[in-house]
Amino acid sequence: MPIKANDPNRKSWIPVPENSDFPIQNIPFGVFLTRDDVITIGTRIGDHAIDLGSLHQLGYFKDIPLTDDIFLQDTLNDFISDGKKTWRLVRNRIAELFDVRNEELQHKDDHKQIVLFTMDEIEMQLPVQIGDYTDFYSSKEHATNIGKMFRDPDNALLPNWLHIPVGYHGRSSTIVPSGTPIRRPYGQTIPKGEDQPVFGPSKLVDFELEMAFITTDANALGEPIDVTEAEDYIFGLVLFNDWSARDIQKWEYVPLGPFLGKNFASSISPWIVTLDALEPFRVQSPKQEPQPLPYLRHKGNNSFDIHLEVDVTPEDGQSTTVCKSNFKYMYWSMAQQLAHHTVNGCKVNSGDMMGSGTISGTTPDSFGSMLELAWQGTKPVTLNGGEERKSVADNDTITMRGYCHKNGLRIGFGEVASKLLPALDLKAPKKNK
Repeated sequence: MPIKANDPNRKSWIPVPENSDFPIQNIPFGVFLTRDDVITIGTRIGDHAIDLGSLHQLGYFKDIPLTDDIFLQDTLNDFISDGKKTWRLVRNRIAELFDVRNEELQHKDDHKQIVLFTMDEIEMQLPVQIGDYTDFYSSKEHATNIGKMFRDPDNALLPNWLHIPVGYHGRSSTIVPSGTPIRRPYGQTIPKGEDQPVFGPSKLVDFELEMAFITTDANALGEPIDVTEAEDYIFGLVLFNDWSARDIQKWEYVPLGPFLGKNFASSISPWIVTLDALEPFRVQSPKQEPQPLPYLRHKGNNSFDIHLEVDVTPEDGQSTTVCKSNFKYMYWSMAQQLAHHTVNGCKVNSGDMMGSGTISGTTPDSFGSMLELAWQGTKPVTLNGGEERKSVADNDTITMRGYCHKNGLRIGFGEVASKLLPALDLKAPKKNK
């Protein structure tokens, strides 16, 4: 089935500002609270959100086999479960309906009043109920930087890294949408030069520039997904800030890996951009040496040219872009990640989320975490207002943006922005009487 929604010459009768992330060729999916306090599934063109639930009730999807309530829910999980054919039919229909040449809805003011909202009239929600979340570690540059800092600089990558997409199972309950403030976490840390831990707020909170993909129901228990078919089970991508407490992580991660240092919060952008929308921006992944085992081998362009950047904004201060990176740097592709994740028979469900791991490039300004940018505190990052950062400070706002651009067409993700609040003032526990 052709992806008619991607026609680069298509124009919308909804105004689209110059350099908008959301032209009619994007058509992402999200969940929002309307001005009438109704939660609905929707899409976005320019600076307008579109209520797909109301569109469906008004009969605009009558030729697509959809259940009556498919868009009247507070998550996208059921719609994602319908599969790639349905996603494509719906995107194509939305593109047709809002095309400037189509008058089917364009001049019906009563219907437009029901289905169209300006972005300041709505409140974005978490788009999916995330049942399971896995975080990978798939940027070679990032893994090499960490290895140089904490292990042998001459043997920065561990022996397995070039053979498997390394990952760990994270905590889905603390994944929140953009705009949700994050609290500085408490935990155990080991002071430098000491051999006994102390308890208190983390002193080394960090951001991690990542992207994440959302899956549909992919397989039955015990059945792996073939790497050549894996993308059929990927609905779309979001920007992902995987907050980290480096000092807590350093003390706890041996022998079983990340725990409290990583599970206190992760932030995502609210609009899911479909893999179909990103199709024009495919690029070749980095060359893999040694060649992966057969179940991980695939051909063609398996990555996407997505420009990424991170801003740090102190409270009442100036914003500073501290990182410019790109999703195309990922050594392990999404298809390889999903194939490896299921090769042992692990079942993947609709709404599951897979994080890419920190995305770093080859130059210092492309490093995707403060740990790397400040090189473990030895090279503090200077902000535009003159302040320095070795890690994220209280009341700093971290903003991540991502977009593709080619031949005059821009498809973007908007942003994920979160403010780090000071740690809670924990009162001493009451003594037992």
